[in-house]
Formats: sequence, structure tokens, C-alpha cells
Amino acid sequence: MEQRKEFRAFKILLIMVILVAGFGSAVLYLWNWLMPAIFGLPAITFWQALGLMGLSWLLFGGLRGFGGPRGPWGGHLRHMSPEERERFRAGMRGRWCHHDKSGEKSEDAPAEQPPYRDFA
Repeated sequence: MEQRKEFRAFKILLIMVILVAGFGSAVLYLWNWLMPAIFGLPAITFWQALGLMGLSWLLFGGLRGFGGPRGPWGGHLRHMSPEERERFRAGMRGRWCHHDKSGEKSEDAPAEQPPYRDFA
């Protein structure tokens, strides 16, 4: 029984190493193919590609786990009743969306800002 657990742990570890190496290689080849040609950036090594992959994983939501609601209100909306959810959405629409259903501006919409002007 103990050998079976060790073999399973070894298999999982091997799959994880293969996946990390595969994604790292994909980042490496895509970076070295696109970035020098488009932006003039230098080519990177495999270890830099792994570091870049880890950094993007941290910056773009890697610590939130797998699946589940995304965004700051995803979990809260799930626990609301349909009436509460609609009241919340109506409040957000009233605060952020100043168009009625036909696409026309409503009366309570903020005044138009003059176009930006650079005085330099």
C-alpha cells in the first residue's frame, strides 16, 4: 500500500514538472519569437521565462485557486437572493451607466467634459 502512494506521488510530481517545463518553453519560444521583432526587446533564457511565468501567475490571479468566482463581487453576488442581486445591479447601473435602454443619455447623466487640450 505504501508503494502505491509513493508511485502516485511520483506520478503527480512528474506531471507537474512536465507541465511547468512545457509552459515555460511555450513562454520562452513565444517571447523570443515575438518580442524582439515587435518591440526590440532582448531574447530571454528558459529560467527567465519560468520567472516571467511565475510573475504573471502572481500578478494576474494565481493565488485565488482554481475556478470559482472571479472579481471582487463574485462571491458576494452568489450568496444574495435574486431580489437583492437585482437591487444591487440596479444601484450599480444607476451609479455607473447613464444611458437608458434605447442608448440615449438620461437626464441624470453628468455633463459632457470638454475635450482634453494640451497647452504645451
